[in-house]
Parts: sequence; structure tokens; C-alpha cells
Amino acid sequence: MSGTIELADLKHATDVQKLKERIRQVQRSLVEMTSAMGVHLGSSLSCLEVIATLYFLKMRHAPHRPQWRERDRFILSKGHAAPALYAVLAEAGYFPKEELRTLKRIGSRLQGHPDLRAPGVDAPSGSLGQGISIGIGMALAAKMRGSRSRVYVLAGDGECDEGQVWESLMTAVHLRLDNLVLIIDRNGWQLDDRTEEVKRKVPLRSKLESFGWETYSVNGHDVEKIVEVLDAAERAERPVAIIAHTKKGKGISFLEDSNKGHKLKLSEEEYLAAIKELEMTAKCA
Repeated sequence: MSGTIELADLKHATDVQKLKERIRQVQRSLVEMTSAMGVHLGSSLSCLEVIATLYFLKMRHAPHRPQWRERDRFILSKGHAAPALYAVLAEAGYFPKEELRTLKRIGSRLQGHPDLRAPGVDAPSGSLGQGISIGIGMALAAKMRGSRSRVYVLAGDGECDEGQVWESLMTAVHLRLDNLVLIIDRNGWQLDDRTEEVKRKVPLRSKLESFGWETYSVNGHDVEKIVEVLDAAERAERPVAIIAHTKKGKGISFLEDSNKGHKLKLSEEEYLAAIKELEMTAKCA
């Protein structure tokens, strides 16, 4: 029995290490995209580990069959972080990585917000506050057809200013959607300022719990902890909310925990500095 446990632990450690290596690849792809076109780099980097953990380790999906009916669904409600989603989808094999260079170009499938023409995108988004409602519809449909499909929604903390967010929280509990997981990217920033300056969110966890959601808090850059709470979410008997505490611009020191990368095209000097920092981090890992 102990041997079985050791083998399981080894497989887990190997999976997590592979996940971290793939995340480093995706970080580099993100920086390269930003050197060619202005994008929301800071917000993309804050949620990258969450999206990558879902696609590379947790979700049931098939890149060679994007429309597989029994797949889990992912909705990027904070649609401006689309570069992170595109980079993960390319790394997962939904489309060639070379296509990332077409981001926001006329005629490209990779627009500034998630576009259904891009393989692997389950919902268009960008109008903030609507992702949870879309997720509720998908989760309810899965239950009605007896499917094992789970639905994951990633929203921004600034996005929680929207009234529709709180209406949808109430609806999900009323419908007992235990196959729905909401992850809030709690990076503490939104367009105009820090979130607490624009409109106070704390105590966010208590608010979610008061609506009846099973709620967890986690370091949103610690993939092992992210896996743990996603595992717990699979055992829940009601909708689950995960507050992922993150840093905007994570991984690039001159952007971290600031609004500098809210929408940014890196200069050549910034690009080289960012790549150098990512390479140094990879060597030390």
C-alpha cells in the first residue's frame, strides 16, 4: 500500500514539474506577443498559472476535437486577458504557435477578446460580468443531459463591480450547480486604480459565502495549491468559488503589482529585459 502511495506522489510531482515547465514556455509566448502588439500583459500574467493548470492538468478536453461534447468548458469572463488563453491553447495544441503572431490583426482568429473562431474558445467574452451567467447555462445544460462536464469561469476582481455578477451567484446556488467553479483573479487592480480605491471588495470571501458558495482562497501563482483547491472543488456539493490571490504582471519585475502592463506594447529594451528575466528564473527553478 505504501508503495502505491509513493508512486502516486511521484506521478504528482512529475506532473507539477511538467506543468511549471510548460507555464514558462507560455510566459515567453506572451511576452513575444506583447512586443508586436499592445495587449493586457499584466492581467494576462496574473491569471496564467490558473488557466494553464486547468488546461494542462485538470480539465477533460481534446485539442484535436475542440467540439467534443463531453469536454469540460472554460470561460474567460475577464476577456481582456485573451492573450493568456490563446497562448495556453496554442501550447496545448489547438492551433499552431506561429498563429499567435497574428494577434489582433485584421482577419485573424485571435482577436483582442476571446473569439469563437479560435479553436478551443468556448464562449466569446469581453463585456464584463457576463461570464458566470454563460457558465450557469452551460453547467445547467450539462446536468440536464446527464453529462460529467464541468464548467470553469475565470473572472476579474474589478469585474465584481458588475451587478450581474451577484445576480448570477444567487442563481447558481438556487440551481445547485455543483459542476460550476468560479475563479476570481484577485490581483487588486482594475482599469482606473487599485480595486479597493475604485469600489471596495473586502470581505470578498464572506460575501461569496453569504450567497451560498463553497469558497476557497489560494495563492494563484502556486500551481500545487491551485491543484489542491481544484481537487476539492470536484468533491463539492454546491457551486465553488476560488479567490486566487495574484500579482498583476507576475514574473516581470518592472511590471509586477502595478498598472503599467494594463495595456502595453513592450519596447525592444523592455522586451529584452523581460526575456532575460524569464530565462534567469527558468535556470533557477
